[in-house]
Amino acid sequence: MLQIALAPDSGTPLVDQIVAAIRTRIDDRILHPGARLPPIRRFAEAHDVSRFTVVEAYDRLVATGHLQSKRGSGFYVASRALPARAAESGEAIERAIDAAWLMREMAADDPARILAGSGSLPAAWLDEAGVLRALRALSRRADVRPVSYGSPQGYAPLRAQLQVRLAEIGIGATPGQIVLTYGVHQALDIICRYFLKPGDCVLVDDPGYWNLFGNLRLYGVALLGVPRTPDGPDTQALEALLAHHQPRLFFTHSVLHNPTACNLSPATAFRVLQLAEKHDFMIVEDDIYGDLAPDAATRLASLDQLSRVIYTSSFSKTISGNLRVGFIACRPDLAHRFTDVKIVTMMSSAELSEQLIHQLLTDGHYRKLVERLKGRLSEATGQALRMLERVGLQPDPEPRGGPFVWARVPGLADTSELARRAARDNILLAPGSVFRPQSQPSGYLRLNVGFCADPRLERFLGDARQK
Repeated sequence: MLQIALAPDSGTPLVDQIVAAIRTRIDDRILHPGARLPPIRRFAEAHDVSRFTVVEAYDRLVATGHLQSKRGSGFYVASRALPARAAESGEAIERAIDAAWLMREMAADDPARILAGSGSLPAAWLDEAGVLRALRALSRRADVRPVSYGSPQGYAPLRAQLQVRLAEIGIGATPGQIVLTYGVHQALDIICRYFLKPGDCVLVDDPGYWNLFGNLRLYGVALLGVPRTPDGPDTQALEALLAHHQPRLFFTHSVLHNPTACNLSPATAFRVLQLAEKHDFMIVEDDIYGDLAPDAATRLASLDQLSRVIYTSSFSKTISGNLRVGFIACRPDLAHRFTDVKIVTMMSSAELSEQLIHQLLTDGHYRKLVERLKGRLSEATGQALRMLERVGLQPDPEPRGGPFVWARVPGLADTSELARRAARDNILLAPGSVFRPQSQPSGYLRLNVGFCADPRLERFLGDARQK
């Protein structure tokens, strides 16, 4: 049964919501050519809308070529390409970057803006002075090559240091299994370039990392959302998807999941790995917030030891987003191939930044910084939860550390309009829909606890709940 999340209170008419949702599923190849849509009456009853609304939506989709009507039989997904290569379609590209406004707004240079939907910690929390000290120390070293290309696989001493750090969380990887990248974004891009082609399908968290969704759409692949629970991916839903699809990859967060702030349980991790083995897909584990985890956490890569898991992380959230240093840890054969992809697409990464990160990791600076950040996050989370209780928002689930609270707005099926109203008050909110694989309506907001202490945010949310 085709199930669509509709938002009756949204400013978007119901017929437009139905058309957009079905068209997205067809373009993303979740609904394949020849698939029969539910009869009009059944669809209307299941979604509590009028039959006239469904008729209009189906007729529009027939007019655009997405559906075809067969007299006496019903409506079916049209068999013509829609498009054959989504990456070459202007409409697909527009859909891919539709959520890029959030990144643009986060990067806007406006000190008065409250970045309550940001994915990064407040700059004042980070150690800018320590980074500048390390940069000055680096400038005096004889082995620094500021005008030369770096090594394609990345600065060897940093890869050796990452071997030590990975061992501390139970992941065995030699320096030869580590490829340094220009942040996690390039790491994920390299993986996509190597594994994916238009028409493939991939599994993603639902809700999950919104910027990844846009990148995957540019490759013309179908996104299959795996519902997220407080213990990790819903393994029953995952198994149901695998009964009908053959994904190449599963992109997921295990620790301090973005946006729900929950952590993977050992039982769920074992089941996910069992399904990956049975159905022959690889797992891409993004651990970008892992260093901020308050306790020991379960990681797929530590259980699997990089057999079916490709592990990625970076220092953008803890040291600097400007330096753009990330890495991939994987099987030796994949490390070799990923390095080739990196050479072809980027030549090398920024060795000067890699040397600076190595300096900060080895001079004792980083461990002290991370401990300070954990303390600030714990305090800010408590304050944010008390503020949300006062304005009537409900954390769901309770955060388990890190920078985020995934909060439900009672009585609101879609927070997109709330985010637009907040923007007019110079407040950046991240509506739940941008974290859904098909941009489905959502009654949630992702809030960054580092920006929740501003009284203007509490006033706005309190006033919005009264309207």
